[in-house]
Amino acid sequence: MSSRFTRDGSAALEARLATICRDTTKRLRNRLPPSILEGIALGGGYGRGEGGVFKTATGDAPYNDVEFFVFVSGPLLLQQQRWGKTLQQTAHELTEDYGIEIEFKMLTLAKLRRSPTSMFYYDLVMGHRWALGDDSLLTGCEHHRDSSKIPLHEATRLLMNRSSGLLFAKQRLTKDIFTDEDRDFVARNLAKAQLALGDVLLAAHGYYHWSCLERRKRLIALDLPLVSALNLIPHHTAGVMFKLHPTVSQAPREELAALHHTLTQATRSLFLWLESRRLRHPFTTTASYLESNLDKCPETDPLRNRLINARQFGFRALSDTRYPRQRLLHGLCELLWEDPSSEPTSIDIQEYERLWHHFN
Repeated sequence: MSSRFTRDGSAALEARLATICRDTTKRLRNRLPPSILEGIALGGGYGRGEGGVFKTATGDAPYNDVEFFVFVSGPLLLQQQRWGKTLQQTAHELTEDYGIEIEFKMLTLAKLRRSPTSMFYYDLVMGHRWALGDDSLLTGCEHHRDSSKIPLHEATRLLMNRSSGLLFAKQRLTKDIFTDEDRDFVARNLAKAQLALGDVLLAAHGYYHWSCLERRKRLIALDLPLVSALNLIPHHTAGVMFKLHPTVSQAPREELAALHHTLTQATRSLFLWLESRRLRHPFTTTASYLESNLDKCPETDPLRNRLINARQFGFRALSDTRYPRQRLLHGLCELLWEDPSSEPTSIDIQEYERLWHHFN
C-alpha cells in the first residue's frame, strides 16, 4: 500500500489525516480493554491511498468519510452490545473535533477468516492502512485477496446501491425549489453511478481491483460491446476524477437532469444484462424481471429469510422465504426504471429508502 492517504493531497492534508489516525488509536486504546482490542485498520479511500482531496480557499481538505475497522476478540454480537455505544460516542467526539465524519465498524478476525469472499472484504483486505497492528493479523484471509472470486450477486448489490442513489437524486431533481444542497447531493450521486457502471462490469467478469485508477485501465482494455454501447469509459473516467478530486457542482438543474436520464437508461440496461447473466434467465425488460417468479437472491438461506422477514415486516411475513433485498431490486424497476408495461408500483419511495438502509 501507498504510504500516503491521497494521491496528490498537500503535506498539510496528509499530516491532518495522520493526526486523526493517531488520535483515534489513542482514544480507542484508552476506552477499550487491551484484552479485546486486536487491531485498528483505516479502510475506504484514505486507507487505500486514494482518498478524495477537496480544494478550498484555505488549502486541501478531506472529503470522504474516514472509516476505521476495529478488530476485537470474542463473539462479535456480545462485543457490539458491550462496546457499541463507546465506539459511537468516540466517533461522534472525533467527528466534532476534526470536522469530518469519522466512522467505526467493529469486526472480528475470526469472522473475516471464515466469511466468503465479497467486494467489501476484498477492498478491506487489499486496501487498508494499520493504525494498530499489522498484516500478520490477516493470516487466513488469503481468499479475500482474489477479486475473481467475488460472486455476481456482489456486482448486483453494488449496482443496486448506486442506482438507489439515482432514485434519491430523482426526488431532489423534481422538487419545486432546487437548493445548493440538492445540487451537491445530485452531482455526487451521479458521479458515484458513473464510476459504478464500469466497476460492475469489471466485477462481473472477474477483473475488479481495489484501486480505482487500475480499474480504469482494466476497463479501457476490456474489449466488450457493452463498454462502447453504454459509453462506459467516459463515465468511469468522470467518476474516478470526482472520487480523487471532488468538487461542489455549479451545474444547472437541467444539465444534471439530462445526465441523470442518461445514467438511468445505462444502469437499466446494465441491470438487465447482469441479472440475466447471474440468474441464468433472459430479461429484456424490467416488466419481464418483475413478472418472473425466480428467487432473485438464491444465495441466501430460505429458513433464515423467514426469520428476517418476520422481524422486519411482522409475524404474517414468516411464510416469505425470499430475502428482503428482492423487494429493493423490484422497487428499482418500478420507481427508477419505469416500464410502460409494468403494473402500478407496489412500494413507495419512503418505504424503499427505509428498506434500503437495512438491506443495502
